[in-house]
Amino acid sequence: MSNPYSLLLLLLAFPAAAGAQTAPAAPAAPWVVPDGATRSVRLSLEVTRPSGAPSALINGHREGAVQVVVPLGWTVAWDWRSADSTAPHSLVVMAEREKLPTEGGRPVFTNAMTRAVTAGLTPAQGDRTTFEAEQAGWYWMLCGVPGHAIAGEWIGLKVDPEAGTAAVREK
Repeated sequence: MSNPYSLLLLLLAFPAAAGAQTAPAAPAAPWVVPDGATRSVRLSLEVTRPSGAPSALINGHREGAVQVVVPLGWTVAWDWRSADSTAPHSLVVMAEREKLPTEGGRPVFTNAMTRAVTAGLTPAQGDRTTFEAEQAGWYWMLCGVPGHAIAGEWIGLKVDPEAGTAAVREK
């Protein structure tokens, strides 16, 4: 291969031959801890309400600004806590539809909710739950207290059969 163009074509066609590395996957958000060995993910979720915010935030996000991606068949465990001293809050996973519901309802996955979905938990309370992400699709993780989701208190959840691990995507 004395022709430099042939070498260039070879390197372009087979980047590994040039010692090229695949870019590493972006690290998960610190509140998302995947475990590929057990096919599970732990989410640490906190509701806050900064002064002047139009609604409470879930881990600093609202109105679906982030989407948690979980591989199909993985177990999701969450530790949820309210740090909002102004109102009660809850969390429930519901199927994404045309419109956000006015209040929380039945979760799409067994146990995919905090206690007291529509009444909410008082400030400083928390809850833990575990559920199986057993159906691929797009879902809302939303506050079930009446009016809260419509005000913006929700993030997305995608159960993806193509995902290799759990992650967070900014929208």
